[in-house]
Amino acid sequence: MKLLYQLNLHPRERGSSLDTPHLSAPVFGAHLSNPIGISAGLDKDGEIPDALFALGAGVVEIGGCKPAPPDRASSGCPRSTAWSTGTGSTLGGPTTSPFVFGPGCGDVLDGKARVPPGSLQPGRLLAVQIAQNKETNVRDERAVAMDYVYCVRKLAPYADVVVVNVSSPNTPGLRDLQATEPLTRLLSAVVDEASKTGRKTRPKVMVKVSPDEDEDAQVEGIVQAIHKSGVDGVIVGNTTKRRTGLVPHGIKLTGKEHMAMMEQGGYSGPAMFGRTLDLVTRYRKLLDSQSLDAKASSTEGDDSDGRKVIFATGGITNGEEALKVLNAGASVAMVYTGLVYGGPGTVTRIKAEMRQRN
Repeated sequence: MKLLYQLNLHPRERGSSLDTPHLSAPVFGAHLSNPIGISAGLDKDGEIPDALFALGAGVVEIGGCKPAPPDRASSGCPRSTAWSTGTGSTLGGPTTSPFVFGPGCGDVLDGKARVPPGSLQPGRLLAVQIAQNKETNVRDERAVAMDYVYCVRKLAPYADVVVVNVSSPNTPGLRDLQATEPLTRLLSAVVDEASKTGRKTRPKVMVKVSPDEDEDAQVEGIVQAIHKSGVDGVIVGNTTKRRTGLVPHGIKLTGKEHMAMMEQGGYSGPAMFGRTLDLVTRYRKLLDSQSLDAKASSTEGDDSDGRKVIFATGGITNGEEALKVLNAGASVAMVYTGLVYGGPGTVTRIKAEMRQRN
């Protein structure tokens, strides 16, 4: 895709007939041309957001971006590797990806990639995902916050949405940041820094949470942190570290496929959809409940409804599944593995299927 973009030969969705008013979605006070997004991971380096928008998505998430490039020599592993199990989907199968973060923030969206602020396209949103350095001690909350704040300072001018990733399965201890109090402090620091962005409209801030944090107390704690910190929304969810319930009943893995499934890293694929739908439903209910409680106790006469935005990602491969998560309370349905295996026409196909069902 990157080479094709350099040659101006990248795939494009022809015409805009699929972006009809029926698919228009209100998000953050604006109207998206359509509610389909592309999740982070396909463009870790922030080099081809325009090429991904050309596939027809209403939202493109790039990154994740860290303050400093990873020490690839010390890791002894390639920066970007994925294995396919080859089962579980007519699209080709799920994947596990052990290394998900791109280069340092100074190398992303700094002008070298010729990326303007935001998407600069009507009805589109550019989301930039940020994360901490793998080497940063997660027990040092101040150091962790400095990593994220640095990324915001460098990248917020280019983003419509800043995505705080605290759910990568590949950074040791990172998911511990999803505990209520540490998460509240971290998100508050990010929101504060984003508010200082030298633009007429500050970027929105969302937090990307793990599908593995699915106990009632965990979800409730994350929702509390979202409201306390003033974050604008949540992306539900990310890849999973679990390896149970992923292979369809009756499918027997080969030895090679079993080894691939057990590789270090997060799993993504169609088997995630049920968990994604369940979590979207639960987050929507809890977020709305706390929004109503906060509004009822407010004495400031705020006219805004205060409703937090949800983006859904995980196992979405077709229009029916996209509609299910949207009807459950998400504003955007995002694809990753479905696009990898379905090819550049995936977003167009999903939108066509949604129109047929509306």
